Amino acid sequence: MMDAMQQLPLDTEPLLTRRNLLTTLAGIGVGTVAFQRALAAQAEQAGKITPELIQQSEWIAGITLTEEDRKSVAGAVQRDQQKFEVLRKVDLKNSVPPALSFFAAPPQEAQAKINRDEIRPIGMEVAEEKPVAEEDLAFLPVTKLAALLRAKKVSSTELTKLYLARLKKYDPLLKCVVTLTEDLALRQAERADEEIAAGKYRGPLHGIPWGAKDIIAVPGYKTTWGAGHYQDQSLDVHATVARRLQEAGAVLVAKLTVGTLALGDEWFGGMTRNPWKPEEGSSGSSAGSTSAVVAGLVGFALGSETLGSIVSPCRRCSASGLRPTFGRVSRFGCMTLSWSMDKIGPIARSLEDCALVFGAIHGSDPGDMTAVDRPFTWPSPIDIKSLKVGYFEGDRPPEEKRAIAGLRMLGVTLVPMKLPQRYPVGPLTLILNTEAAAAFDDLTRAGVRDGIGKWGTTFRQGQFVPAVEYLRACRIRTLVIREMAEAMMGIDAYVGGDDLVLTNFTGHPTVIVPDGDRPGSPSGQPDTITFTGALFGESKLLALAHAYQQASGAHLKRPPLDKPAAAKEAKSP
Repeated sequence: MMDAMQQLPLDTEPLLTRRNLLTTLAGIGVGTVAFQRALAAQAEQAGKITPELIQQSEWIAGITLTEEDRKSVAGAVQRDQQKFEVLRKVDLKNSVPPALSFFAAPPQEAQAKINRDEIRPIGMEVAEEKPVAEEDLAFLPVTKLAALLRAKKVSSTELTKLYLARLKKYDPLLKCVVTLTEDLALRQAERADEEIAAGKYRGPLHGIPWGAKDIIAVPGYKTTWGAGHYQDQSLDVHATVARRLQEAGAVLVAKLTVGTLALGDEWFGGMTRNPWKPEEGSSGSSAGSTSAVVAGLVGFALGSETLGSIVSPCRRCSASGLRPTFGRVSRFGCMTLSWSMDKIGPIARSLEDCALVFGAIHGSDPGDMTAVDRPFTWPSPIDIKSLKVGYFEGDRPPEEKRAIAGLRMLGVTLVPMKLPQRYPVGPLTLILNTEAAAAFDDLTRAGVRDGIGKWGTTFRQGQFVPAVEYLRACRIRTLVIREMAEAMMGIDAYVGGDDLVLTNFTGHPTVIVPDGDRPGSPSGQPDTITFTGALFGESKLLALAHAYQQASGAHLKRPPLDKPAAAKEAKSP
């Protein structure tokens, strides 16, 4: 769900003073007043949080750390102190609430408000002839595969066996598969063929093979979260998104790799690779989902994002992807990293494919009280020329300039805009860190160090964040959300922008579109551009991105896999 846990730049880096440490210690209730003053005096003398101070404060967190842990946590807490200082400078009136929601009772069973039968591909009635070459068939977008399946020009079983074979062939190179669900896939494909033959057509995903990021639980198979500590974990639960895709007739062929506990592209089996450039990682944490889609190993996949984990690998590997509005898609049955930030979304060969998958998985769910019902239609009835698209003036990166030129060709109205800058956004990452520490509190208290990747210090650091500071950050998040609403007034979407942290905290949807040529790429890899839409504005956002993508055509390019795959096989013992 996260691409990286790098420290973000802060507006200031104040020295630790006795006064602000006293405030912090008192806020978390560490010891008596005399004890607090003694620690503050030591910290002021040292000029920073020391391992000794961490040791003397461990009792309040109820944990005991090693000397090595104390050193790493001391540095992390020092950085948190700097974030606290930045956030404390914001004038918060009593009327500003935290960006949290409380429910006095579990949500009731949702009433059926969504008609998924209205979701269909543009021009689905027309089925082209089945490609002669298997590779041509494997790289077709879902829209064309669906037409072939409905016209009975290809069977789901044939497609499933094709993708299973490709997964087995290219996984040694890409390391994108945790578990093949072969038996389940063949049963589901056989059922899909029987239903389609009998005229019981479930919709455009019926019979389409897909892959699930391995944070998504499926009964009968391991759900490893990419972590060695959990590599034998099986969960007796069916994630809502997997269940909804099963109801749509889709065929699950694989559980795909995820960076350890949703961080990066390294998991307990190695590093997942970029199909266009196998010597580099695919980025993450939706590493396997993106790599498998781009390599033509699945029809589509599901990924997740907390702070970049759909956007980042799609940018790295040049995939089409949708990070939906927060609350659009249920997270029930999926690993939690941050209750207030996690999002599930599709990765596919085209933005229209993403629209079809999104149409099947969005909507409220009693298992996830944040999931809501909001309208979504596809094909979109929107007239592209009626859309107002924001852009950023000044010296922009080449890909944004290219995209602006393409938007002018589409006839949209371009509107100059600015992203929110009034309040600090970078320090809000302590919200994510604290929620992650709470989600995996059991690991910290059990002293687990192995099999959790780079998370150990973050989880231990979270034990020392005062509730007052967490809630202060949540209240400033409210102000950022309000300012973002002002920036989006009169705008249907905007192009580009350095907004990954911002929009993950405000919950806005983003799509990634392969476009143009990546500078310096010997393999011909496309570059990418992003479009960000209004909250719950996926219909307009996807309509805009689809129109732009059809004009570009870069998403139809394929990575040259056979040569590096053969070289990898030749090196294998």
